Amino acid sequence: MGHTAQGIHVVAKPTGPVCNLACEYCFYLEKKSLFGPGEPYRMSDEVLRAFIANYIASQPTPVVEFVWQGGEPTLLGVDFFKKVIAYQRPLAGAKTIQNVLQTNGTLLTDAWCLFLKKHNFMVGISLDGPQAIHDRYRRDRKGGGSFERVMRGLKLLQKHQVAYNVLASVAHDTAQHPLDVYRFFKSQEVEFIQFAPIVERLPDDPSGTNHGLRLAGPASLDRKEDQIRVTPWTVGSEAYGDFLIAVYEEWVRHDVGKVFVMNFEWALNAWIGNPSPVCTHAEQCGRSLVVEHNGDVYACDHCVYPEYRLGNILTEALPLLAERSRQSGFGLSKQSALPRWCRECDALAACRGGCPKHRFRTTCCDEPGLQYLCEGYKKFFLHIRKYLRAMTQLLENGLPAAHIMEAVKGPLIIKTNR
Repeated sequence: MGHTAQGIHVVAKPTGPVCNLACEYCFYLEKKSLFGPGEPYRMSDEVLRAFIANYIASQPTPVVEFVWQGGEPTLLGVDFFKKVIAYQRPLAGAKTIQNVLQTNGTLLTDAWCLFLKKHNFMVGISLDGPQAIHDRYRRDRKGGGSFERVMRGLKLLQKHQVAYNVLASVAHDTAQHPLDVYRFFKSQEVEFIQFAPIVERLPDDPSGTNHGLRLAGPASLDRKEDQIRVTPWTVGSEAYGDFLIAVYEEWVRHDVGKVFVMNFEWALNAWIGNPSPVCTHAEQCGRSLVVEHNGDVYACDHCVYPEYRLGNILTEALPLLAERSRQSGFGLSKQSALPRWCRECDALAACRGGCPKHRFRTTCCDEPGLQYLCEGYKKFFLHIRKYLRAMTQLLENGLPAAHIMEAVKGPLIIKTNR
């Protein structure tokens, strides 16, 4: 769900960090520590009205995309989103309003899906793969798996023909089963997929009692790996690259034009020379803001910390808040702080150094700011260059990219270094 071109993209968190699940790798539920006791964790009508009016007025583009995330936004019930539609309609003017709902899918019902279909919501549903893989990390507060409930929600979306895509998180164990995951999605007739890597660094622990995993990676890149630890569920850098390569090799033989993997679309987009539609692989960031349930605005979805608070939607306009983020150097530093290792990399045009939150490694020259997923991204982007080159030539000649499947022959052989 990339940001709107030349505009400001805002992710709304109407329930704040509240969810009915307790996924092992979730980084957001801990944000409750930012709020006081007795917090209702529900966006008030006052904040909702102010956000909708402010966002529509400040967006210079003809399409205004509202993204509703959490926590779990469906906890608010259908009536909350009926108010969303009611508040948006008289303010739209000549602009087209689009709504995106990111959900774990467990609370979807026929009534929910009828509403979502009627108002043309795009739904992102979180599903990591077949049951054993999904339930490895995505469990409820009692430790039970959520797979069956999520699948019920997916089937309801399909039954009511609600537009949807699948957001699949690739964590440490998930990365070992790329084709099981991909083939499962195909068996469920999922056509749009995004594979999101799970990366979370543990705080430095001088006592040595931290029980996370040591950072994996060749010493030629990181000579301080013993000082940096990541959570046990963090995907290995090369493992993530191998995961994407395995899926790509199957996709490029059988599914081009039929299944749309966003990671592959982004890579082709970069190869053609277009700006990235997602902040992770954009040259700069800082125009993708987050508004919390209480109206507080932060510089980034991954940076909901006090030092990144920009202001409140009730008192300040979004363009001013975005400009405050830019002036602080938050977005510009993504490009200016790239280590020389990245600036000279053959994969720079596609990678752009990744997400700044994941730049916690040092290069062989002791330069800080190396992306944790460096090896994985580089391996993937360089591996698929031959396919991207061929697809670009097809498109330039007015032919569909799917024609590449006719050119890719031979058995599927995937080499990894794991």
